[in-house]
Amino acid sequence: MLFSNEQFSGLLCFLYNILGMIFSNFIETFNIMSSAFVKESEEQWLHEVMPTLNALIHYLTRQNNGVRVYERNNFIDTKLGKTVYGMSNGASYSIDNNGKWYIL
Repeated sequence: MLFSNEQFSGLLCFLYNILGMIFSNFIETFNIMSSAFVKESEEQWLHEVMPTLNALIHYLTRQNNGVRVYERNNFIDTKLGKTVYGMSNGASYSIDNNGKWYIL
């Protein structure tokens, strides 16, 4: 056996986070490049953010005037059956059944 279950699970989590960072950085770069074609008053809405933690962090940081927002904690809400992310801005976020972020 090449990996134990714990090692394999850890590797999958690591790869998921790395891919999330790469993808959200790509989206961020694309948004910066395309911002010349968007009116200043047109902003991105929370439900338009990609359903990754890194994309949420980038979005919340932009909304917070560039001051970094980070994940404080996360847990699975048994009532909702979803992961809830507590962020440093004091709000909690989750992803709905359609893959869209929302505030709890």
